[in-house]
Amino acid sequence: MYARLRPWLFRLDPERAHAATLRLLQLVGALPPLAAMLRKFYAPATSSPVTLFGLKFTNPVGLAAGYDKDGLALRGLACLGFGHVEIGTVTPRPQPGNPRPRVFRLVRDQALINRLGFPSRGADFVAARLRGSRPKDLILGVNLGINKDTNLERAADDYKIMMQSFSSLADYLTINISSPNTPGLRLLHQGRLLSDVLGEISPYKTTPLLVKLSPDLSDAQLNETLDTLLQHKVDGVIATNTTLSRPALADPAGKEAGGLSGAPLATLSRRLVGRIYTRTQGLLPIVAAGGILSRQDADAAINAGASLVQIYTGLVYRGPGLVREILGGD
Repeated sequence: MYARLRPWLFRLDPERAHAATLRLLQLVGALPPLAAMLRKFYAPATSSPVTLFGLKFTNPVGLAAGYDKDGLALRGLACLGFGHVEIGTVTPRPQPGNPRPRVFRLVRDQALINRLGFPSRGADFVAARLRGSRPKDLILGVNLGINKDTNLERAADDYKIMMQSFSSLADYLTINISSPNTPGLRLLHQGRLLSDVLGEISPYKTTPLLVKLSPDLSDAQLNETLDTLLQHKVDGVIATNTTLSRPALADPAGKEAGGLSGAPLATLSRRLVGRIYTRTQGLLPIVAAGGILSRQDADAAINAGASLVQIYTGLVYRGPGLVREILGGD
C-alpha cells in the first residue's frame, strides 16, 4: 500500500509531505474505528519483549525523535506496532528553527539531509499534549534540546526546565547533545561541559535518562564522553544522531548542508554502537538509531551491541510496514 502512496508523497516538498502524514496519523488516532483497523493491519505477528532501564518494551523497535516533534500524532503512531515512541526534540521556549528549505530527499541514496534546527512549539505545548490517557503498553520517550539562543554554559538550565515538565509524563527522557544544526551543541560532548550539565541536572532525575550521541566522534572524544556518562550513572545512550560526514552519494542533493540520515549512515552508526559496547563492556545500554531500513540492518545493530533500535528515515522510504518486517512479520 505504501509503495503506491509514496510517489504521490514524494511529489510534495519533504516538510509538507511529512506534515500531511502527521495530520493523517493524528486524525486516525482520534477515531477509534480507524485506529483499530490500523493496529490490525500493522500489528507485529510475534511478540518479542525487551526489559531495559527498568521498563518493559513490547518489542525492540521504536520511532526515533524528530518524526513527531510536538507530540501531535502519538495515538496514530502507536497503532503502527512500535514498542516505543520518542517525541521531540522539544525546546523550553517555542522557536521556528532554521529557514526553509531545510529538508532534502536523496532518493537514489535512500537518505535525507536536514538542517531543521529544533523547530518546536515549546515545552508547555508538548506537555499539554501528553497529559491524560496514553496508548496502552506504549513506552514514551521525550527528547530534550536547548533553545538556539541559550549559551552553552547555561544549557543545564534548559534541560532542568524540561526535566521538570516531562519527568511525570514520559517513561524516559533523552538529552540531545548531538544535533549538528544547533550551533555549538556538539561541544557538550566534551568531558567538562558534559559533566557540568549532568551534575546540575542529576537532582531533577526521577525517570531513566539517556543521552543521544553524534556519529562523528573520534575515539578520544568518544572515550571522554563515555567516561563522563558512566561517572554520572546515565541509564543509556542513543547511537546515533545524523552525520556531517559525506560518504559517496549518488544524489545531487548530497551537497546540501545539514545532518545526513538513512542508508549512508548505517555503517558509521553500527560502528559506533560496537565501539560503545566494547568500551563499556556492555554496562551502558544502547539504543541504535541511524541507517535502519531493513530487518538485516536492525539485526546488525543488535549484533553490534544494541538492545533496542529506532527508525525514522526508514519509515520515509519503506513505510510503516518496516516495523512488522523487522519483527519478522513479513
